[in-house]
Amino acid sequence: MLLEEGVLMDMNNIGTIEKATQFGMKDARKLGIVLVFMFFASVVAIFFSESDNNILLIVSVVVGMYMAMNIGANDVANNVGPAVGSNTMSLGLAIVIAAIFEASGAIIAGGDVVDTIRSGIVSQEAFSDINVFISVMLGALIAGALWLNLATFVGAPVSTTHSIVGGLLGSSIAAGGFGIVNWRAVLEIASSWIISPIVGGLIAVIFLYIVKRTITYQNDKKLAAKKNVPILIFIMSWSFCLYLLQKGLSKILYINLPSQIAISFVVAILIFIITKPLINKKVDLLQNTKDSISELFTIPLIFAAALLSFAHGANDVANAIGPLAAINQALSNVMEAKSNVPIWIMVLGGLGISIGLALYGPRLIKTVGSEITELDKMRAFCIALSASITVLVASALGLPVSSTHIAIGAIFGIGFLREYLKSNYKKMEQEIIQAHKGKDAIIVENFLNDFRKASIKQKQAILQHLKENSKGVKLNKKDKKALRKSVKSEIVKRAAMTKIVMAWIVTVPVSAIVGAFCFYVIVQFADKF
Repeated sequence: MLLEEGVLMDMNNIGTIEKATQFGMKDARKLGIVLVFMFFASVVAIFFSESDNNILLIVSVVVGMYMAMNIGANDVANNVGPAVGSNTMSLGLAIVIAAIFEASGAIIAGGDVVDTIRSGIVSQEAFSDINVFISVMLGALIAGALWLNLATFVGAPVSTTHSIVGGLLGSSIAAGGFGIVNWRAVLEIASSWIISPIVGGLIAVIFLYIVKRTITYQNDKKLAAKKNVPILIFIMSWSFCLYLLQKGLSKILYINLPSQIAISFVVAILIFIITKPLINKKVDLLQNTKDSISELFTIPLIFAAALLSFAHGANDVANAIGPLAAINQALSNVMEAKSNVPIWIMVLGGLGISIGLALYGPRLIKTVGSEITELDKMRAFCIALSASITVLVASALGLPVSSTHIAIGAIFGIGFLREYLKSNYKKMEQEIIQAHKGKDAIIVENFLNDFRKASIKQKQAILQHLKENSKGVKLNKKDKKALRKSVKSEIVKRAAMTKIVMAWIVTVPVSAIVGAFCFYVIVQFADKF
């Protein structure tokens, strides 16, 4: 018997060792791919750069690519996470689509970003000495990348812009003191912590409520879908086209705002004309259920993920290649406030984001898509729509926003709306049960079934009738509190919310502290050589 137990223990240990070995091999393969990419990036930099200091150039490229891969691992999840969480597309397909469009956005529309990365945060006098300038930029890159790496490890989607800004803030203060900081610009960045999730959440809630009232709450959902889905796609087409013109293609194609609005409107009209008969044809093949109707949002969600990824690649690649491009300028004896970024840097940045996404992005994609609240295709559609419209509204009002905070805020908003609606619905059912107190259970159950099948207006009429014809004993405060608590806990995961919000709050301070430390280490290391 003891021999058998010993054999079983050995077999279990062997199985554990095999799993650990397989996991280690998997990580080893990832590390191998990263090292090969770093080597490739270094060779490209030496070949194309005009710098005479190849060692410092290689160090800068390696750090810049480390930052780019961390952007891909953490930030891209916001673009494709809702689509994956709603089962619109598989994780593999989402990674392929995001990688292609992130890289395309970075390479095609990456544009002039050296001046952007400075963005008025610190005084230009801090960059008068080339050696100090390079140390500041390297410190900022390392700090931002390390924080993103840690956030990805713990499963917290954070703003890459805030990460690099925090690193730049800390390394700049270490270089020139607190007086060189433009604290008004820092305050504007900090305000986006609050503005972005609130506005993103509100817009997502508005659209989800519209979808519910005009489609899912209707008795004839098929007829409602034929009427309203083309309108929703029109709104999405207009907002995404305008978003792409303003944030994705603005660096390579200048069009004034009135023309942008007009072009977006024409494109949306054309898409409406094309998709309406296709939607009507598709609806005829569907069942009159919410799950069946939600299939109409599959293709729009795939396009949304692709376009969001393109715009993200065009803008957020600056967080990786901005400091790298600035260092390359300095090593090439070019210290202009604004200068075109070499194409080889944009290509490497786009590839770095794509590789980081493919290797380490699935963790955050799953967090965004399924670990905060349950998403279906309609909810994911509202989140994607909120992402584009919030940026447009913020741009029009001159408000600083974060794409990461917008997307996560939209997800939280969706979850809280569901909590509110579900809590109200449960409350209505309890009022019906109380109003029928003492009656046969079968009668009560039949009444509840009829109530559940009724439209919103019919439900309101039923409740009004009950109030007028009965005392309508209501739930006491204790029962209401218990009901609200039970509903909330099963819809929005509070642990995930706390973790993400805490990560947002500490992003800039932690990155700044690490940035200052990295600057001192770089300076001390440089002095010995």
